[in-house]
Amino acid sequence: MNWKEKALENQEFVIDDLKQLISIPSVLDEGLSSEGAPFGPEPKRALDWLLEEGRKAGFTVKNIDNMAGHIEMGEGDELLGILCHVDVVPAGSNWTYGPFEGTVADGKLFGRGAIDDKGPTIAAWHAMKMVKEAGIPLNKRVRLIIGTDEESGFRCVRRYFEKEEMPTIGFAPDADFPIINAEKGISSLVFSQKTNTSDGQLLDFKSGNRTNMVPDHAQAIIGIGFEEIKDRFERFMDSHDYGASVTGNDVETTISVNGKSAHAMEPDNGVNAAIVLTSFLNEIFTDGASKEFTQFIVNAFGNETRGRYLGLNFNDEISGDTTLNAGIVSYNPEEGGQVNVSMRYSVTYPFEEKVNNCHERLKDSAFHLEVRSNSTPHHVDANDPFIKTLQEVYTAYTGEEAELLSIGGGTYARVLDKGVAFGMLFPGREDVAHQADEYVYIEDLIKATAIYASAISRLASNEEGER
Repeated sequence: MNWKEKALENQEFVIDDLKQLISIPSVLDEGLSSEGAPFGPEPKRALDWLLEEGRKAGFTVKNIDNMAGHIEMGEGDELLGILCHVDVVPAGSNWTYGPFEGTVADGKLFGRGAIDDKGPTIAAWHAMKMVKEAGIPLNKRVRLIIGTDEESGFRCVRRYFEKEEMPTIGFAPDADFPIINAEKGISSLVFSQKTNTSDGQLLDFKSGNRTNMVPDHAQAIIGIGFEEIKDRFERFMDSHDYGASVTGNDVETTISVNGKSAHAMEPDNGVNAAIVLTSFLNEIFTDGASKEFTQFIVNAFGNETRGRYLGLNFNDEISGDTTLNAGIVSYNPEEGGQVNVSMRYSVTYPFEEKVNNCHERLKDSAFHLEVRSNSTPHHVDANDPFIKTLQEVYTAYTGEEAELLSIGGGTYARVLDKGVAFGMLFPGREDVAHQADEYVYIEDLIKATAIYASAISRLASNEEGER
């Protein structure tokens, strides 16, 4: 079967469906959470939309407690799972195109979720439709499993697998091609100020909404007059290209700084606005709780993202460096400072040893550490026949070697007994997930659709596919 031709024939429908899904601003909203919409109305609306598309196309459809669902085809005892998600991170600022408009320009489709994960979800969905319409005889069931809380903790798939069977094999089209067979562990760390005595210097500090995003904005209110710091701030910002503002009076000054958002898996791809602003404030503050707050952030996160100051750094050959992203940073005189960190740690990371080491290093500091959550690393052996089949499919459609990769991001593959992340960001393409003006190349969207159709036909039938 020539899946490339089939995908091109369906290009208009693929683009239209992606536009419709992007138009749903499916960001977590726990303030509007209900039994009928556990993560807020918009993630539920996105789930409903895709399940209805499956129902209209004649597939078997099931909703699991309004948290997740699936679209299924085929027969057999074994199950191939394709795990996608329709929730997205907040849009943030500095977009050229509307984040929920699905604008097509310059061969790209722009919108929040275009590459993470609405574009890949639509590619996988149309791949299933193509296989069904082609009449390929399947010896396994195939399920498109759809989550609505991937960006905020995987509560959706945890509930799903409490009630539904685990796939025999599966992949998540939610990362990079060729194949990711190793995912780092993900731990949520909270560094909190041990004691706080208001010193009148820092009155308020806020930056970031999610630990899995590099914060692109930070704001501080300080108890220092505008004229006293105006010139120093302007000199400081001469070397900062992302914009800032300062206003105030004789008593207080409000300072806002922009940065560059990026995914927490590699914080160095972004510019952390919280670190930029605390670096400036650290030059102004003299002592007390305000100084302790800014000095800790500068020491722990200011010069590198690998956790050396905290004793959390580690590297292995399978998955590379451990990284730390200070995603939510706050301070107020009543509660002191808090830094919420997403740590993406190497596959062979000695977790307990490293955490104990960090506790020891912080013993005489102004901050202490709490481990809020921990998702252990995931790894599938490179010689597994499942991996080999995906490698053959990828190479057949690209002419390139299907190298095995490791990532710091967490995909649904990690909840599977035997699962990998399989696309859909192609090698050489910029990773714009979680950034302003997120986009997907239309050419890549269609190519991925063909690859997924071939993978489904190879993994769930005796079809050899296009070679």
